[in-house]
Amino acid sequence: MWKVRLLALLMTALALPAAAQSPADLKPTPPAQVPAASEAPASAPAPASTLTKADVDTWLDGYMPYALQTGDIAGAVVVVVKDGQVLTQRGFGYADVKEKKPVDPAGTLFRPGSISKLFTWTAVMQQVQAGKLDLDRDVNDYLDYKIPPAFGKPITLRHIMTHTPGFEETAKYLLLTDPKLAKPLGEAMKRWVPTRIYAPGQIPAYSNYGASMAGYIVERVSGEPFAQYIQNHIFTPLGMQHSTFVQPLPANLAGGMSKGYEQASKDPQPFEIIDMSPAGALSATGADMAQFMIAHLAHGGPLLDKATAEQMYANANTPYPGLPAMGLGFYHEDRNGHRIVGHGGDTDVFHSDLHLFIDDGVGLYMSFNSAGREAAAHVLREHVFVDFTDRYFPQPKPELPTAPTAKEHAQVMAGHYVSSRGSETNFMRLFSLLGEAQIVANDDDTITVSALLDAARVPKRWREVGPWLWQDAEGKERLAAVVKDGKVVMFSIGAYAPIIEFVPAPGSLNAGWITPVMAVALGVLALTALSWPVVALVRRRYRYNPGITGRTLILHRATRAAAWLVLVFVLGWGLMLSVINHGVDALDGRLDIWMRLMQLVLLATIAGTVAAAWNAYDIATRGGRRPWTTAWAVLVALSLVFFVWAAINVKLLTATLNF
Repeated sequence: MWKVRLLALLMTALALPAAAQSPADLKPTPPAQVPAASEAPASAPAPASTLTKADVDTWLDGYMPYALQTGDIAGAVVVVVKDGQVLTQRGFGYADVKEKKPVDPAGTLFRPGSISKLFTWTAVMQQVQAGKLDLDRDVNDYLDYKIPPAFGKPITLRHIMTHTPGFEETAKYLLLTDPKLAKPLGEAMKRWVPTRIYAPGQIPAYSNYGASMAGYIVERVSGEPFAQYIQNHIFTPLGMQHSTFVQPLPANLAGGMSKGYEQASKDPQPFEIIDMSPAGALSATGADMAQFMIAHLAHGGPLLDKATAEQMYANANTPYPGLPAMGLGFYHEDRNGHRIVGHGGDTDVFHSDLHLFIDDGVGLYMSFNSAGREAAAHVLREHVFVDFTDRYFPQPKPELPTAPTAKEHAQVMAGHYVSSRGSETNFMRLFSLLGEAQIVANDDDTITVSALLDAARVPKRWREVGPWLWQDAEGKERLAAVVKDGKVVMFSIGAYAPIIEFVPAPGSLNAGWITPVMAVALGVLALTALSWPVVALVRRRYRYNPGITGRTLILHRATRAAAWLVLVFVLGWGLMLSVINHGVDALDGRLDIWMRLMQLVLLATIAGTVAAAWNAYDIATRGGRRPWTTAWAVLVALSLVFFVWAAINVKLLTATLNF
């Protein structure tokens, strides 16, 4: 559900300024016609393997055990369905490493994370089908609290199901380990309504809050608590007897729950509680997930009528021609000429994917109970999907020529970008600065994107095969850009395009200049702070009295104290980020007091900055000072001013601690 290691937070929880363009302004420049496979030389694919239980099992047996071992992943479940039947369901590794308890696909529960949203979206469409919900009606009509007006447009369920309601990201209380902190769904939703930073329908920005609000709307219009609604209207009709949204787990299911691990070689983590449960609280066995896939592959099965189900799979928002679209809740992952819809999911320790080859009657589900070494589970699940598709649904890959605009467009693309999924009003704006992506134009007219790595953790090279359309070296992924008046508005790759975009970093968040200036400023302030006691000791040792008294002495000391406060502030936030990196459950309010303490330190630093500016002015206007002394005083003052601006700019000083 959430990218919960700090590196992943820096990659995906980045903020954008509230944009002002209308949907028409964001209309992408149409890409040039890319030659079809029949019009360009193509590399012949390997012959398609027959999709049988024997073949899939043999393939998985040669794939999974070694991958789990080398990735330090404790266990996994993989399920394949075909033509309304379970083709195979396999458990690999351990549900409990210490007890050597193997994963049982029929009895071991995993946490599918954001795949839970597919159950929420299905519930919404059931209520649409029943005439109780309208996808294009203001959601405020269904709520017992109000979404504040913004941009002159209401939010609708269609916006929410396409991740275009415009909410900034939320993180506080999303994942808990203490059941006492959990709130009923309605209370969780009303804790804080995130700010709307985009106009509805404008820019896709994945939103857990939006999905949870949809679940709360289902609860209100149905008159049933959300978890009970899913039990009555999805689990029971499908015979999913080992699935629940209840947290902590009911006694009859708790014994089957897999342990969750950061790595198999480390101790297991506590059971994760998702406070906004419709976004990711599901616990389920692989066998039960098979029944959910079978129902949707039957165009809704017993859950939805065919017309309603097809609305979910049809293209509802296409940010880029040439890249997959967003359905209603499902996002497209189309490959090799096949229509594929699905969803991924992450908690802190569980990592999952579900893929439906909607016109082929085939479904693939996998879940891992560990992130693994260097996030190995993320790489593994991507490769399982791609290799499964290429094995059973191969397609010739045309050898596309490099576009004649490659050099020019690579230079236009070069720069710093932030993710549309982020925050503007709280400290998570810091992640935009720390984790933004940089595009570099290479000498061979390709581009590299710092945030898009291959399995070896090396940035991929992207070759332009049509105007504003790039392909990676393996021909397995595409990248596209929306360009207006010769400037990049946003770009993404096929895997992200329906839900997350990258947009040019504004000057106030551009690490290209902020990072080096910050490095110089911190260096100056560190030297100033550390030299203060050293100089004092030397003066005492040699009984030297510089003759500084009165206001001059006060300003001198206040400047040095401000430098020390900066070091305390940086250390304090560094420690808090380290705690968050250990587990996002730390964002359950326990850090609030430390955030407030750091804000007090920052306020004191602001006062010290005023003193430093006064000190620099005093030294510069007072005669008899050496030029070096004046220059250093000015440099220290400027460093403090820049640091204070940067801290306020990334919202490390706020009236509230909502995020």
